[in-house]
Amino acid sequence: MASGQKSNQLVVPQARKAMEQLKYETAAEIGLTNYQGYLGDVPSRLNGAVGGNMVRKMIQAYQSSAAGGATGGGQ
Repeated sequence: MASGQKSNQLVVPQARKAMEQLKYETAAEIGLTNYQGYLGDVPSRLNGAVGGNMVRKMIQAYQSSAAGGATGGGQ
């Protein structure tokens, strides 16, 4: 990525490594095996799918912790 193009900042900078790991795990789950380095040849739809699934996992983790660790499948 070119210098100056990255504008998003983590609220907790120490979480950067965990967020990168979550991104790679999520990409592997949806079938993107080599999701590192230059991603200009990856369609934006797939990049968006990685981000969307990351958010879904983070929301699910928060809801689970807010419910005291109980897991539920219903809505």
